[in-house]
Amino acid sequence: MTDKKINQTDKRKQSLYFPEDMLAEIKREALRQDRSLSWIVQQAWRIARENIKKFPSINIELDE
Repeated sequence: MTDKKINQTDKRKQSLYFPEDMLAEIKREALRQDRSLSWIVQQAWRIARENIKKFPSINIELDE
């Protein structure tokens, strides 16, 4: 993928599933900040992504 493609805003719809209590908390925060749920989740990802990259990957090799 080129840098130009990566930097373009992609507005495709995606379905994400959250536990009910987590979704309620995100909704409350969105209301408090007068922002969309999408904006809250995007900001959370931007803040957390460096920490998430530190998680070990799960590489499952299937014996065939």
